[in-house]
Amino acid sequence: MGETSIERGRNARARLVAAARELIGELGWNAVSTRTLAERAGVRSGLVHYHFDSLQALLRHAALDEVQRMLDGTRALLAGATSPSDDIERMLFDLDQYNGSDPASLLFVETYLAATRDHELRQGMGALVADFRRSLTEALTRSGHPRPEAAASMVLAFFDGFVLHKGLDQGLSAEHIAPLLRRITNTEESRITNTEENGEQ
Repeated sequence: MGETSIERGRNARARLVAAARELIGELGWNAVSTRTLAERAGVRSGLVHYHFDSLQALLRHAALDEVQRMLDGTRALLAGATSPSDDIERMLFDLDQYNGSDPASLLFVETYLAATRDHELRQGMGALVADFRRSLTEALTRSGHPRPEAAASMVLAFFDGFVLHKGLDQGLSAEHIAPLLRRITNTEESRITNTEENGEQ
């Protein structure tokens, strides 16, 4: 029995999204064309605009879907965590798999860059980052961290910078910077630092 029209449409849409995800990293956001994308997906170019309002809408969907997937996988480490600093350090070591030139790294970099010029993409990325920051903040709050929101913001900036700089310095590794990250997220050390900054005895 052959595919139904609904199944064919669903499969074509999935192929378009997968092709967009690949091409964003390979060619760069602005170099992806409707024709190139359709050829990679193995569908007629007219299907791009049948399934999505525009090429940009498809690129946004593919990029945000992939970022969401990756963040969800990372967020799972924090569920019910009693030692967020341990789990956050594991996240950092997990980022060692990205070298700055692999498909996932390139997609992240291209998406962040495109978001500076695309209002809808910026809103979408902002929402994903804010949601992930909330998860980090909640985990750090549960552990008794004295400044959970500030620490969560630092951790996210730490992660982004780590992936970005790995593309420029292949010698950069999680092992070298993990101790500093632990100082930011460790409850006891952070409480001591916070007390010293406030001039408390």
